[in-house]
Amino acid sequence: MDTKEEKAAAVNRRALIYRGRVFRLVRENVTLTNGATADLDYIEHPGAAAIVPLASPGEVVLVRQYRHALKRYIWEIPAGTLDPGESGLACARRELAEETGYSAARWHSLAEITPVPGYSDERVFLFLATELSPVQQGLDADEVLEVHRLPLAKAIERIARGEIQDAKSICGLLLAATHPSAGG
Repeated sequence: MDTKEEKAAAVNRRALIYRGRVFRLVRENVTLTNGATADLDYIEHPGAAAIVPLASPGEVVLVRQYRHALKRYIWEIPAGTLDPGESGLACARRELAEETGYSAARWHSLAEITPVPGYSDERVFLFLATELSPVQQGLDADEVLEVHRLPLAKAIERIARGEIQDAKSICGLLLAATHPSAGG
């Protein structure tokens, strides 16, 4: 269990290896709590928000989005990177509208997750959005996606069949399926 008394590694040196559009690759020489010294590389990420939008009780809105790192389209919940100084909820509201063309009257925090703690400090804030209304969709130039509505139970089945493999989407959908506001 996390406690404030836990000691972190002592950072001896820090170097910026690469600065990208969204993240930075950093190398730190650290002394670990067991006394060992190591060079550790990790990605500094500004964080993200991801949304499980319910168009109606038991009906979820998903996106089928092209992900170049995988060289294919994958099924996901809508999500996006936090802008500087932006809260998780503000990012979630913005991304829901931009990616799906919906806004939500009600928002429920589901969790905060760390998708890849072995090599990134990224945190993803997961939300359930209900009482959706159509708004203007505003995709970024590098977003290639399709918006789909399907029963939440079918989305859970897609996880079990391996058709949804995205970690934030699996976490969000499974958490939403047990939330009292999910219905269905």
